[in-house]
Amino acid sequence: MYSTLIQMTLLITCGAIWRQLKPAGLAAEQTRLVLTTVVLYFLLPALVLDVLWTTPVGLEALNYTFLGMASIAIALGLAWMIGILFKFPSRRLGAVMLAAAFPNVTYLGLPVLQEVLGDWSRAVVIQMDLFAATPFLFTVGVMVAKHFGVDTQESSRSHWLFFNTPPFWAAALAVIFGHLGWLPPEWLKGLLQKLSGTVAPLMLFSLGLALNWRSIHIRNVPLIFPAVVIKLLLMPLVVIALAMLLPLADKYKIAAVLDLSMPSMVIGIVFCDRYQLDAELYAMTVIVTTLLSLVVLPFWQTVALNFPW
Repeated sequence: MYSTLIQMTLLITCGAIWRQLKPAGLAAEQTRLVLTTVVLYFLLPALVLDVLWTTPVGLEALNYTFLGMASIAIALGLAWMIGILFKFPSRRLGAVMLAAAFPNVTYLGLPVLQEVLGDWSRAVVIQMDLFAATPFLFTVGVMVAKHFGVDTQESSRSHWLFFNTPPFWAAALAVIFGHLGWLPPEWLKGLLQKLSGTVAPLMLFSLGLALNWRSIHIRNVPLIFPAVVIKLLLMPLVVIALAMLLPLADKYKIAAVLDLSMPSMVIGIVFCDRYQLDAELYAMTVIVTTLLSLVVLPFWQTVALNFPW
């Protein structure tokens, strides 16, 4: 895994360097918006089709839904209890809860698992994202942000907005085509493979663009400490305990543990800005958990591979 993490660290570093140098006058936010939009609306749907079209999706997907949602919910609860115990201000508590609970299952999880475990693990990542993490984020995550933040828009967008996104529709089509027994023609299969191969490096580069080092302040250390401990240490233990209850093959349990052990998701900064949570605190948590994950992820890989499932 160390070789893989070094490669990915270099890609993230390239994004961070771009943020500082601004080649051709392109700011990091502007560049990241273009890249993430292309990924979300074009490349990621191609990846979803490529992976799920020929992958049987049945009751096994419910296991990923339970595992993802249950572990995220427990992490949210732990962060909330710590915040209440130590009397965190509301807007900071909301940011800590989101950072502690929601992992970067796709942007970092996909390239890591694909390189470490193989292409078969992409199906685990896609299902964990589309059937667990993202729906939970757009429902419970939004409710948490609203409760601890401020909703200034008169007409709030639906919690179910996720179900009207290109990756979800691509997943729906892939499942339908798969159950009907329709196989993709060779030319389309080749095209989807070429497009899906670009997703991981662009995601990592975009992650580097999103890391704002100016958000790091010593005063935030006591506040991010609970989020870091929950995200990188306690949540993987919760996932292992829950995975033992599920009728999944060992390799799928290992993939799920690694995917849900990823650092805090980047997109959470959008919700912090939208609902006036402490975006600076959240951004610092993303940076710290991402850096620490370079050490922690190999540890959890070793634990998962040697665990007596």
